[in-house]
Amino acid sequence: MTDLVERLSTNGAMQKLYHEHRDGCPLPSGKVLGEIVDLMRAIVFPGYFGKSNIFLNSLRYPIGANIQQMRDLLEEQIMAGLCFANADVASGKKQAAESVLLNEKRQQAEEIAWKVIERLPHLQSVLATDVEAAYNGDPAADSYGEIISCYPVIRVLTNYRLAHELYVLGVPLIPRILTEMAHSETGIDIHPGAQIGRHFTIDHGTGVVIGATCIIGDNVKLYQGVTLGAKSFPLDDNGNPIKGIPRHPILEDDVIVYSNATVLGRITIAKGTVIGGNIWVTESTKPGEHIIQARKSRTKSCYDDILITHDDYGLL
Repeated sequence: MTDLVERLSTNGAMQKLYHEHRDGCPLPSGKVLGEIVDLMRAIVFPGYFGKSNIFLNSLRYPIGANIQQMRDLLEEQIMAGLCFANADVASGKKQAAESVLLNEKRQQAEEIAWKVIERLPHLQSVLATDVEAAYNGDPAADSYGEIISCYPVIRVLTNYRLAHELYVLGVPLIPRILTEMAHSETGIDIHPGAQIGRHFTIDHGTGVVIGATCIIGDNVKLYQGVTLGAKSFPLDDNGNPIKGIPRHPILEDDVIVYSNATVLGRITIAKGTVIGGNIWVTESTKPGEHIIQARKSRTKSCYDDILITHDDYGLL
């Protein structure tokens, strides 16, 4: 046992796996982030989440209490993210310098937390359009309440829209934890850096992947298994991947992508495009175009790969 502990403690891989804790630097907490999401759901969807005895004429009190609690928890987790990614603190500077830096981070965390809290009315407004899109897009849905309570797309979008606000404000790590929590819960993987418009929905949802530099317009609908991904991206002179470049698709307004379609690269899926199931798309489309799965030719004895567009038959 002693030898095993020694080997694990001195393993050369430890430098890549070890995070040194510094006094005054909280660690990110999945449990606390889960509480933040629960509070946001209770604020945005009062009566569906949190306390059930909510009445319209007394709504201000529970919302106010939840906002205060959410702000406090959010500030702590933002601080954890800032500390986690801060090389100066982790490198072991002198205590006085660390103290000044930590104070700056605390102030930054407080400012960011308030900015996010102030965006809650906007997030509520956008999520309301997502609920409407899910309801209008599914004839099996009986009510908005069913959408809010049961549909995985609303759960994942609640996490994503909060995470995206934090991502835009430059908070490290925490946005990704939030979206990965939703990924684990729903099977839908949305990177917090993706930009998604209003009236967005995902039917069923399992297996959907939306990459970091995706831009999605309004009134877009995806089905299960859709991948909005990247091709192999370029390497620098040292053979390392070049990160931060736009590499995922742009979907304009009113696009529908059916199940198990794969859309790759920095291409534009134009307004009103419909992409059928099991299609591999690597080139931009024209407005209103229909890209539909290959089928057997009726005029030949062999199988021909024919893609059917909205206006004719032919190879694309």
